[in-house]
Amino acid sequence: MKRGKKYQEALGKVDRTRAYPIEEAVALVKEVAPAKFDETVELSLNLNLKKSQTVRDTLVLPNQFKGEKRILVFAKGEKAEEARQAGAAYVGDDDLIEKIKGGWLDFDVAVATPDMMKDVGRLGPVLGRRGLMPNPKTQTVTMDVAAAVAELQKGRVEFRSDKTGVVHLAVGKTSMDADKIIENVRLIIGEVEKRRPAETKGIFMKTVAVSSTMGPGVRVAVGE
Repeated sequence: MKRGKKYQEALGKVDRTRAYPIEEAVALVKEVAPAKFDETVELSLNLNLKKSQTVRDTLVLPNQFKGEKRILVFAKGEKAEEARQAGAAYVGDDDLIEKIKGGWLDFDVAVATPDMMKDVGRLGPVLGRRGLMPNPKTQTVTMDVAAAVAELQKGRVEFRSDKTGVVHLAVGKTSMDADKIIENVRLIIGEVEKRRPAETKGIFMKTVAVSSTMGPGVRVAVGE
């Protein structure tokens, strides 16, 4: 793959044979980010997982960097009113289901009460492909819709290993203070480490790297 001049210049400043302490790695990512816009800083964790294993959970990052989320809640009656009072952007049941069937997807995250999932499940082909389907594992299928909306507004995010055992997550913006990015990175690494499968032997995190949207990856010293 042919890369542009700015990327090549940025790549020339990164020692690809070295794993940097987290402070140096984040500082380098900020320094070499080649784009004129405020790039997203991304974290990639390559885990030692078997094909049958996955690492998945949610967390609230201590330092937020994204705009306000448009939260949709599938609920009826009192639970619908709770969601409205909690600040959900869209609340409804069959009306929202039909609207989504018609192609409307102007929201960032969906929450549902358990009793709604039989009907919401019909939206699987639409919501599933976009990662928007409510799921108990991500605490987006719940009777406590007010608490779910509140946490999502604070910036609750999901991490999940893919088929190759990689966890990929945005951790900040290049315009942020390095200390805030580092705090987010440390939290994610710690939370992923806590979910290490008991049967995993040897090294769990094979490689850790940070990068900006348009910049090269910088390896992080895992032991550090």
